[in-house]
Amino acid sequence: MTHNNIKQKLVLNHQEYMVHNIRLLEDMGVAKIETLPFSARIFLENLARHLDSNLVQWTDIVNAAKFYESDTKESEFIAFHPSRVLMQDFTGVPAVVDFAAMRDAVHAKGADPKKINPLVPVDLVIDHSIQVDHFKEKNSFFLNAQKEYDRNKERYQLLKWAQQNFDNFRVVPPESGICHQVNLEYLATVVTTQKTREGLMAFPDTLVGTDSHTTMINALGVLGWGVGGIEAEAVMLGQPYYMNLPRIIGVNFMGKPQKQITSTDIALHVTELLRKENVVEKIVEYTGDGLKYLTLTDRATIANMSPEYGATAGFFPVDEQTLSYLRKTNRAKTADLVEAYCKTCGLFNTHDDKIHFSKKIDVDLSLIETSIAGPSRPQDRLSLSEAKDRVTRIFDLGNRKTVSINPENKPQALTHGSIVIAAITSCTNTSNPYTMVGAGLVAKKAVEKGLSIPWFVKTSLSPGSRVVLDYLKDAGLMKFFEELGFNNTGFGCMTCIGNSGPLDPFIEESIKTHHLDVMSVLSGNRNFEARIHQEVKGNFLMSPLLVVIYAIAGKMDIDLNTEPLGISKEGKPVFMSDIWPSTDEIHEYVETYVHEKFFRDQYAHIFLGDRLWQDLEIDENTTFKFDEASTYIRNPPFFRNFSMQVPEMMQIKDARALLVLGDSVTTDHISPAGAIPVDYPAGTYLTGNGVKPWEFNSYGSRRGNHEVMMRGTFANIRIKNRLVSETGGWTLKFPEMEKDFVFDASLKYQAQHTGLLVFGGKEYGSGSSRDWAAKGPSLLGVKAVIAESFERIHRSNLVGMGVLPLSFQAGESFESLNLKGDETFEIPGLDQIRPNGLLTVIAMRNNIKMNFKVIVKLNTDIEIEYIRNGGILPYVLRQMIKE
Repeated sequence: MTHNNIKQKLVLNHQEYMVHNIRLLEDMGVAKIETLPFSARIFLENLARHLDSNLVQWTDIVNAAKFYESDTKESEFIAFHPSRVLMQDFTGVPAVVDFAAMRDAVHAKGADPKKINPLVPVDLVIDHSIQVDHFKEKNSFFLNAQKEYDRNKERYQLLKWAQQNFDNFRVVPPESGICHQVNLEYLATVVTTQKTREGLMAFPDTLVGTDSHTTMINALGVLGWGVGGIEAEAVMLGQPYYMNLPRIIGVNFMGKPQKQITSTDIALHVTELLRKENVVEKIVEYTGDGLKYLTLTDRATIANMSPEYGATAGFFPVDEQTLSYLRKTNRAKTADLVEAYCKTCGLFNTHDDKIHFSKKIDVDLSLIETSIAGPSRPQDRLSLSEAKDRVTRIFDLGNRKTVSINPENKPQALTHGSIVIAAITSCTNTSNPYTMVGAGLVAKKAVEKGLSIPWFVKTSLSPGSRVVLDYLKDAGLMKFFEELGFNNTGFGCMTCIGNSGPLDPFIEESIKTHHLDVMSVLSGNRNFEARIHQEVKGNFLMSPLLVVIYAIAGKMDIDLNTEPLGISKEGKPVFMSDIWPSTDEIHEYVETYVHEKFFRDQYAHIFLGDRLWQDLEIDENTTFKFDEASTYIRNPPFFRNFSMQVPEMMQIKDARALLVLGDSVTTDHISPAGAIPVDYPAGTYLTGNGVKPWEFNSYGSRRGNHEVMMRGTFANIRIKNRLVSETGGWTLKFPEMEKDFVFDASLKYQAQHTGLLVFGGKEYGSGSSRDWAAKGPSLLGVKAVIAESFERIHRSNLVGMGVLPLSFQAGESFESLNLKGDETFEIPGLDQIRPNGLLTVIAMRNNIKMNFKVIVKLNTDIEIEYIRNGGILPYVLRQMIKE
């Protein structure tokens, strides 16, 4: 059986396309296609299209179809071929550095360095580096952009070099927007075309991305998700993405949302619910009559937060909303092909509800409340009516000693519970014209009532694309944002990823001196400890409308339903209800002012960049010239002394615990992205290399320098290592029992040839798809991580770096086994490991031996090969040099 059996011609506007029509599988008795989830159908098409390769057999298609028709069959292992890769610069720079280093390694072996080249299309959007240094100024954006280039010149020269030297590699320059919003509004095609020997082939647009929120594109009917940077590099080099087929959970939307409910409220509700349902390593597919009440950008907010509810993807199949959005965003011809292809090939959602899911969860949209989430996890939803009481209890605000800081006798004082950062930020919400226009109308009504924002609140507006600013200006709303202090600070991720910039020195010093518990409010997707700003204790996610309202209130301990925000020009109290716009008003503004022209004009020259980008000078060589004096870009050690010989399987004997961590340790804890403390190892390294503290930039911006990043590993100031009493990047060095920085202790262990383990609790590695959260531990000498459970992307990243992920057996943990952390550990039998098999760990303490079993968290035989090779990139490089 070959892929020719389901190949057909599709003719549209006199253009002929070759397609693989999976509906024909039903005629062949393989599966009842109309009962399969749409995401399952995309997997089947992908397999069918690659059927004649060595990697995909006919049995793979049959078994995949049976898997999705059955609730009991074990998961199938497949080779999935994404059609493209999406990157942002924080994760993209390390990937480009790795590619440059691989070119050097290939050249050193006497082969052509151009062998190292992306074999699938790659788009890298520079969005993670701009910071909120300037705000509440008319030219804040320009000043922030100039600072961005001053800080990141070396990184941007590397990316521009890559743009000109690699095939299939496009770069969207800085100041263009956030990668997921640019992907949604422009890059995604939904149906991709490719010239082949047989003619023009049409097939579903699929992708993997080096950012966990790649899932936002699922709203457009494009199947994609975040992967580790290491895995993405392998896909770029032509490798398939090896995976076990995920179970698909149906979320059935019923009812109609109440008028004041925003897409943010729905996303936070879904996040809370699905976290409890444990959808980790599963795909969530949305279905039900309630879908007709969700615009495509509403869906984008929900799909964006898939990592927060733990799913691999949160998928919305193609339907009329998809076609309407494509046409509104200047992609009418694309919409025509999408409609014809999807209706022909069984990928168009007619909402007939015949689909069989492995599980179905009902969500009544009419019951969803206005909500926020915090103070440190996106799934910790608080209804607005209970927010004041909950915040007061969490931070014990009712019993704290009164501290009131007000240097100029302003109307409001800085104290416990005060909001010091209010940011309309993140593609999660700025991609939605309804929430952005809604926030603009709140600002308009607030200004007209004479309300203002307290002096200590740092305000910022950072849209995910330039289109947003176009329609806000056209609607006359931008001037009201600016009057309140929400000036445009840049087109990038900014506060959402921790690039909130410094607080006013007086405010920051007051926080430290008086030990104030201060807050941030943001329209982002993550609020982990110390992520937004290191001096901010509580971070709350909410809609852009609520960001403006809480900013005016200036504090979290307020009941917005019953307490006034302030006093009007007429001396009357103003409540939230007085400035909240009606749904009809928002819709009228969106229909009137969000024009197709804005999308056409802004994306016409998206890859050219501004003058700052065009003026960057680069070297033309096919290999990159690494500067040993650079503190931004260094040749990484991963391919140093590279050998074609596969090394012997690692041994773990007399190993020590480097850290013992608890539950919900995020990749931010493992590899922070934000500010670099002067007195931490990375800060010491930078000052030792002549970098002034105010020139440090951030950990994220220095991911092209392994010297900084391995020093920053486990260096989050809020990480809690149970081996020591303090929070921060500390550990105990055994057997001396000396307290030391994690990095410094690891150097001492490596000098003694002592292998290292990290112990964790549940949800180890949640959060961003941060490859340095695996690269860093690898360079510190960590051989294995033993945790109660792993988040999907981080587990894959560990495997990709040759670090062995192991989990405690059900019901067991570091505590239940009465481990202390000062033991030595041995794990025999590593040369015999098998996917999801068992290993014995031997812990020795005071000459007393204790054994316990752990589960090998390797899912496939190919992952065992990655571990044997010391990681995925050495494995791929050996294969490529052989060819």
